[in-house]
Amino acid sequence: MTVETDLAPDPTKSLLAFFGTELARIRTKMGLSQEKLAKLAHTTQSMLSKVESANRVPSLDLARDLDIALKTDGHFARLHPLVIRYAYPSWFLPFVELEQDAVSIRSFENQVIPGLLQTEGYARSMLLAVRPDNLDDLVAARMTRQEIFERADRPQSWFILDEFALLRHIGGEAVMRAQFEHLLEAGQHPRTVIQLIPRTVGAHPGLAGPFALLGFDEGPDVLHVDGFSQGRTALGQDEVTEGVRAYDLLRAVALSPDASAELIRRHLKELDT
Repeated sequence: MTVETDLAPDPTKSLLAFFGTELARIRTKMGLSQEKLAKLAHTTQSMLSKVESANRVPSLDLARDLDIALKTDGHFARLHPLVIRYAYPSWFLPFVELEQDAVSIRSFENQVIPGLLQTEGYARSMLLAVRPDNLDDLVAARMTRQEIFERADRPQSWFILDEFALLRHIGGEAVMRAQFEHLLEAGQHPRTVIQLIPRTVGAHPGLAGPFALLGFDEGPDVLHVDGFSQGRTALGQDEVTEGVRAYDLLRAVALSPDASAELIRRHLKELDT
């Protein structure tokens, strides 16, 4: 028997919290446990728990399945666009939707750990620095993106990080210890490659800033470039080709996956000294 222990969020705090409390209210009114509803809605008890506690952004498919299972006449499907609008910046939402369909991801970061590899503690500490009004929603949205790694057909993912991203101890030692351990664990999956560019390398093609390349079963690759106030997604083939070339050059100067893992272990060990 599953014990439901998550504290209910404040429904006035955000649309994500309102969605979660509405789900819990209607489910409870119908006398359904999370486990029972999960079976009816073709999801997991863990996912329902996270949605009800506003720790995950529900997908449109889940919202529709909840409406069918709870006979709520499209209530959750109508809420979903509003939840999405406030969980992700408008300029970033198209990239998130593309990310969900990608069969390959090539990501480069020079300042922080990539969002797809961040622990919740690291993400919260990093986002807290800009003092957003919707911190909980932003953290939930970032953690939701990582669910692509829970699929059976998870994308082939390649991450290149500048070592300087490891030197910035966001959130303190405990947060960084968990983050380094998470990187080591993530890099062990056969569909995920993590490489570091050591700080001894001088100039390299990633100094202009972070970027990501998404590949698909059909259609051309897409390039996303991060910026200060917002990023942008480029579809032009010339710019995408430049991104692919830059990524190949970054791989050429990066350490091997094994040597990169060893460097992460050294940073982890240094936390205890």
